Order: sequence, then C-alpha cells, then structure tokens
Amino acid sequence: MKALRAVPRVLRADLLTWAYDPLPAMAGPRWLARFPHVLVVGFAFFAVAGAIGSLRSDPWITLLALAQAGALVAAMSRPMPAWWASTAVMAVAAMVLEHPAASWDDPGLAAPGVISIPWPVHLIALQTGVLFLVALRVRPRAVGQALAISVLTGLTCVVLINPGIGPGRIALTPPFYVTVAVAGALAGVGSMIRGERMARERLFTQEEITAGERARRTVLEERGRIARELHDVVAHHMSLISIQAQVAPHLVKDPPDELRENLAAIRQSAVEALTELRRVLGVLRSEDAMADEARHAPQPTLERLSELAATARSAGLVLAIETAGEPRRLPPGVELSAFRIIQEALSNAMRHAPGAAVRVLLGYRPDALTIRVVNTAPDRPAPSSPEPGHGLLGMRERTVMLGGELVAGPAPDGGYEVRATLPAAAGEPPAGNAGKMGNTA
Repeated sequence: MKALRAVPRVLRADLLTWAYDPLPAMAGPRWLARFPHVLVVGFAFFAVAGAIGSLRSDPWITLLALAQAGALVAAMSRPMPAWWASTAVMAVAAMVLEHPAASWDDPGLAAPGVISIPWPVHLIALQTGVLFLVALRVRPRAVGQALAISVLTGLTCVVLINPGIGPGRIALTPPFYVTVAVAGALAGVGSMIRGERMARERLFTQEEITAGERARRTVLEERGRIARELHDVVAHHMSLISIQAQVAPHLVKDPPDELRENLAAIRQSAVEALTELRRVLGVLRSEDAMADEARHAPQPTLERLSELAATARSAGLVLAIETAGEPRRLPPGVELSAFRIIQEALSNAMRHAPGAAVRVLLGYRPDALTIRVVNTAPDRPAPSSPEPGHGLLGMRERTVMLGGELVAGPAPDGGYEVRATLPAAAGEPPAGNAGKMGNTA
C-alpha cells in the first residue's frame, strides 16, 4: 500500500516538471556543435511538408502538423512540457481527423474488417522524435512512464474510433505493435546515449577533481620543500641575533641594567623562535625520504652555479651561462631561490627538450636579480612522462614568496623560455671569487 501511495508522487515528480534542460551541443569543431539542433529542425520541417503534401484535402492537417513540429522543436529545451503537448496533439488529432493513416484486414476478426488509425505517419514520426529527445535528457524511469502513457493514450484513441473492437485485438495488429516497438527502441537508444553522456560527464568531473587535488597536493609539497630549504637561512639569522644579543653587553663599559634586560629578552626570544622553528621543521620533515646527509647539507647559493653547470654538461646538455651587471652578495633567500629556479629550468630543458642548447642569463640590477633561461627547439621527441611534473609550479612559488614575477612560455624559435625577476636590494660585493661567473660558456 505504501508503494501504491507513492506512485502519484513519483509520477508528478518525473512528468510534471517545467525544468529547462537544453539539448547538449555536439563535441567537436564549433561549426559542428549545433548539428543536432539543425537536424531536429530539419526533420520537423520535412515532416510538416510531407504531412501537408500527402493529405491536402484535410484542413486540420496543417494546424496539427505545425503544432506537433513545434512540440518537437520545444523538446530541445523543455522536454517534458513538449511531450505533454505532443500527446495532447495526438489526442486532438484522433477526434478531428477522419482520414485513416493506415487500414488493414484483421485476420483475427470473425469477418475481415478495417481498423482505422486516425494519425498520418508524419504525426506519429514527430511524436516518436519527441520521445527520443525526452529520452536524451531525463532519467530512464521517466522515459518509461512517458512511453507507457503515450501507448495507452494511442490505444484508447484507436478503441474509441473503432467501436466493437477491444484494445487487445488492436494491440495485436501489425502497424500498432510495430509503431510501439519503434517508439520503444528509439526511447531505449536515447536513454543509452544519455547514460553514456552522463558517464562521460562524471568521468570528466572526477578528472577535474583529481587534477585539482593533485595540483593542491603539489603546491603543498613544494611549499614544504621551500620551507625546509629556507630553514637554514632563517636559523642562521636567528642564531646571529641570539649571539649578538649575548655579546653586546660585553662591548659596552658599564652597560645600564635596562640595556642588559632588553638584550637578554632579545636573546631569549631568538632562542625560543629558533626552537619553534626547529619543531615545525621536524613536522615538515617527518615524511621526507631524503637521506640525513642531504637534510643537513648547506643550502646552495649562486656560488655553486658553476658546479650545477658542470653537472648539466656532463649529462650532455649544451649550456652557456652569462652574467650582466656587477655581481654582488644577495640575501640568502634570494640566492637559494635563484639557484633552485635555474636548477629546475635546466632539468625541464633536459627532460622536455632533448638535444636543445640552453642559455642562462643572470642580470644584476640595483633593486633586483633577473634570471632568463632559454633553450632552443629539441632535435628529437621528448620521452613521455607517466606523471606530470611541477617544476614550473615550484619556480612560481619561490618567485611569489619573494614578491617577484615569473613568466614562462614557448619561444619564437620553437624552444622555451623562463624569465624570473627577484627583488633584491643592493648589498655587499661578493667575497673572493664568488661573483666571477660573468660571460662563461
């Protein structure tokens, strides 16, 4: 009983809806996207023309054919209202049309007789088209309900215009069950197409979610890596603050108590900050697979650029490094980020542009360091990579962290170019041979 009481509610939810559900565009070129819409309009036009041309003597044909064609066109945007309108047109046609669309001798009758079907084949084709468009957009349960109502409506109309012939007898006549079979087959095909489209959309949505999660995880991993690398830089400065705060009272003769207290507070704050920094770094490194030697190795600076170049050349990379401006010592964070950006750019060139020549240009400006890494077009296809890399993402994260800018994209000659600008205020000149990298090939 509970299930029976739920039937009206289900039918109302499935069939009595005015929801806007446009016919999906076709995948492919832009000129092909609206081909299904053009096909529907063309089918409606030729069906109307055929109905009018085949039965010129009936004044109702034009009006009913146009109404049914309008329902077919409306089904491209509002399928359920269009189906109701199409069903109503078929019911009206059964009452007003006198010309039989099909007649045949029924061998099941006691005597040969004629059963009248009050619809031209063009109207039946148009309603079948409406059912097909409905099946393309609504759930299969609603399609089955609409098909059942359409068949029952048609059977009722045929019984009413053929007195003395039961519905079972009519249902067994060939044109009737052939029509039902064709309508059911088209509705089934429409539901299958809809199911395939829904599956593709779900797959596409899942792929987007997966790609977003992968990008978010990559960003977090890269930021964790950057944080680990910058730990040594920050820890170095915090240690200096602590040591200087401890030594400063001894550099002043008879320092006042207020100065001692302030310096002691500064040193205590520096020690606490350094402790918290190491604790946070321990969390960041808890899942890091790097060896202990790599973890505790000093972070690279531009002084080690020659080592990086030698390693790249030993791997077969044709590399030239040029320097413009007066080299100087930069803030440790800038030097670390610059080294990593160049390292990532060279790795990307070796991975994605095999056989290409690479040129690295460092520009020392009064307020910034510019980095330009350009590679020529590869001389052979790059091997496929099973996993997407995140070198550019890491370069961008490092640049944004310092308030700089990064631009990467194809070069005019078919190669690739990475340009980064890292803010760096003027500082001390490099010690020893640290800055003697200019114009090296």
